[in-house]
Parts: sequence; C-alpha cells; structure tokens
Amino acid sequence: MKENNSLAEQNLAKPDYEKEILAIIRGNDSPKIILNKIEDYHEKDIAEILDDLDASERRKFFRICRIDMLAGIFEYVDEEEAGKYLRDIEIKKAAKVVSDLDTDTAANVLHQLPKERRELIIDAIDPSIQKEIRLLASFDEDEIGSRMTTNCIIIRENLTVKQAMSELVRQAEENDNISTIFVADEDDEFYGAIDLKDLIIARNTVPLEDLILTSFPYVYGNENIDDCIERLKDYSESYIPVLDNNNKILGIITSQNIIEVVDDEMGEDYAMFAGLTAEEDLKEPLKESMRKRLPWLVILLGLGLLVSSVVGIFDKIVAQLTLIMAFQSLILDMAGNVGTQSLAVTIRVLMDESLTFKQKAGLVLKEMRVGLCNGILLGVLSFTFVGLYIHFAKGKPFSFAYAVSGCIGFSLMLAMTISSAVGTLIPLFFKKLNVDPAVASGPLITTVNDLVAVVTYYGLSGIILLNVMHLA
Repeated sequence: MKENNSLAEQNLAKPDYEKEILAIIRGNDSPKIILNKIEDYHEKDIAEILDDLDASERRKFFRICRIDMLAGIFEYVDEEEAGKYLRDIEIKKAAKVVSDLDTDTAANVLHQLPKERRELIIDAIDPSIQKEIRLLASFDEDEIGSRMTTNCIIIRENLTVKQAMSELVRQAEENDNISTIFVADEDDEFYGAIDLKDLIIARNTVPLEDLILTSFPYVYGNENIDDCIERLKDYSESYIPVLDNNNKILGIITSQNIIEVVDDEMGEDYAMFAGLTAEEDLKEPLKESMRKRLPWLVILLGLGLLVSSVVGIFDKIVAQLTLIMAFQSLILDMAGNVGTQSLAVTIRVLMDESLTFKQKAGLVLKEMRVGLCNGILLGVLSFTFVGLYIHFAKGKPFSFAYAVSGCIGFSLMLAMTISSAVGTLIPLFFKKLNVDPAVASGPLITTVNDLVAVVTYYGLSGIILLNVMHLA
C-alpha cells in the first residue's frame, strides 16, 4: 500500500523543467539536436531559465534558436531583463526578434538598451515596423499611448459586408487581434467598432452601418494613465481604440495591457505606501535598493526628531509622573494603526474621480465617527485593565490607578479620533495638489500620528493629572 502511495506521489510530482532545459543547453549535442529538444518546452518555461545561464551560454542558446522562438520567449521575460538579454544577440538577429514582438513590447524592450545599440537595432528593422515603434516611443511612460499596440484591424465605413470580410482576411495576415474590428470614416477619423461574430453571421445584403457600434469606448494617446485607467476598467471590451488629437486611430489597448497597467499602478502605490520611491525586486542591487528607500527615510528621520523634540517639551510632566512613560507606546501604536486604516480606505475611495466635495467631507466625518466609536470602546477597556495593572502590579491605590488609567483611556479615544481625521485629510490634501495620494504612505501617516498622540497624551496628562488632580 505504501509503495502504491509513493508511486502516486511520484506521478503527481511536477517535472523539473528548469533542470531539464538547462541540461539540454549545457549539453554537447549539435545545435540542431538542441533546438529539436528545446522545442518541446513552452516558451514560459524557457524564459525562466535565461537568468540561470551565464553570458556565453546565453549567446550560444540565442544563436541556436529561431527568430519566432526567441520572440515567443521574450514575450514572457520582464522588459528590463529582455533589454539585457537583447545585448547578447547580434544586431541583425536582434532586429528580427524585435520585429516579431508586439509593437508595445518591442518599444519597451528597446527602451532598456543603451541609445547607440537601440538606434542600430531600429535602423535594421523593417521601415513599417520602425514607424510603429517610434510612434510608441513618442509617448511618455505615464501616457496611455505608451502601452498600446498597433496590432488591430481598421476598415472604412463605406464598405459592404463582403468587402469588409475581404479586408479583414487581408489585414489578419499581419494583425491577429481580430475579435473586434474598428471602423474609420472617409477622413480616417474613428467612427465605431464591429464585433467579429456580427460580421461573420451578417448577410451580404445587410448594410455595414447596421453592424457598427458608434458608442464604443475610446481613449486619447496622450491621456495620463491614472486619469483613464478607471474608465478602461469599467468596460469588458477586449480591445479599446487609442486616438490621436485628430481623432484618428493610432492603435488599441488590449485587456492584457489593462491588466498590466493596473498591476503596475498597484505596484507603484504599494511601494509608495511602504515609503519607497519605486518598486523593488529580489535581484535589486544594494545601491539601487538604498536609493529607493533613503529619501523617505530621511524625511521620516526629520519627523521622528520633531516627535522626540515634542516629547522633550513635556519632560517636567514625565519627571513628576514617570509611570505614564510606560503607556506611551500604547497611545502611539493605536494612533498610528488607526491612521493607516483610514489612509487605506481613503486611497481606495479616491480611485473614483467623480467624488464631490460633499462626499469627501462625508468620508472625513465617517472616518472620525469610526475612530471615535473604536476609541471609546478601546478607551473603556484601557481604563479598566490598565487601572487593575497599576493597582496590583505597581501597588498604587485604586484612586491613583484609575486616575491614570482614566487619563490614558481618554487620551486614547481622542488620539484615535484625531488620527482617523489625519489619515483621511492628508491623502485628500495630496489629491487636491494633483499628487498621488499613495505618497501619504503608511510610515508618513504613522509618524504624523505619533506627533498627534504625543501632544494629546502628555498634554492631557499635564492638565488632568497634575493641574487638576495634583497627583505628583
């Protein structure tokens, strides 16, 4: 029975494709035999082993591979890495590989190369593809046009159904994004779109105009990605046309492009939320990681020094009531946590560009109510258990213990309420200045709320415990 289970586990175990591919490339077989063996593997599996090869092994492998095979592999490689690998391929072959890539991928990969080599490769590319690549390169990285592809079908509105089918077949030889056909008028301006299924089943006697959806969504190439990504996500279309300022079709944004854009935007927001200036990966060099982290750390160091200076203002209160120092972290931590929660909610809500001033004010009030209600609950718990702790662990009388715990509970409630407002108002302020609200990162909000908590806690301790109750 155990032997049968062992055999079943072996059969279910995933093959080690990486090890197999590396063994083939590093073997002594002839180029033709290596190619025949490698062809049995998926391009994605091959792409994953490129980084495990040294430069000479990669050059050997790239010489062996066919153009179409290399292009397929490069579609699964990170664009920055693809730029590095492209340097190991001789110019003419590299130009053919780039020509076989989707134009948006090709433009992004070429952008990773040194200018001199990039120009050499572009000069060796077919003139028609050169034009497309230069078009994509003309857009800034934060413009939606930089993410489009020119791989699409465009026909004229004045065709018959039969002529439209003929034109589709002709263009499909070079463009495989055919599920939606885009229509231009006699001035080459965008007119609408036709679903491939509707065109296939239409009778020849049906006017093409009846098949055209003129309310089809579109974007302009120079629109900022942040401004139009929410609109793109609202539609379930596989392709959305990208227009120039004269309303002529430049290319399309595919659903895959949209997913990549959303993923990149979320990655950037996550990086900023963590106090980084850009995303990092596991292979990031030490200096690069330090460069991305240091700017925010320097800012936070300054804010931290400000918090410490404020604590120093209350040194007389601490000297007379040293016990309250033990509960400082409780107030600071809770204020920081609440502020970060409000920040996360606010950034998510701010993705809706149509929010009115009244809705934003409602968001601030709602977060403050949440902070207040949670603060009351946690303040009562702190009042009860901190009082018991001070009485039994520190041997203080009940009157003293609950005076201190009452001040802690009230400070906690007030700090959480104010921190909720701060966690909401700061990203709203950044948004008003047209700065990404994710810049109001977790570390920034936490440090600002530390300042709020310190002033609230020690200020109330001085007023209630020393000036009113005279506990010192």
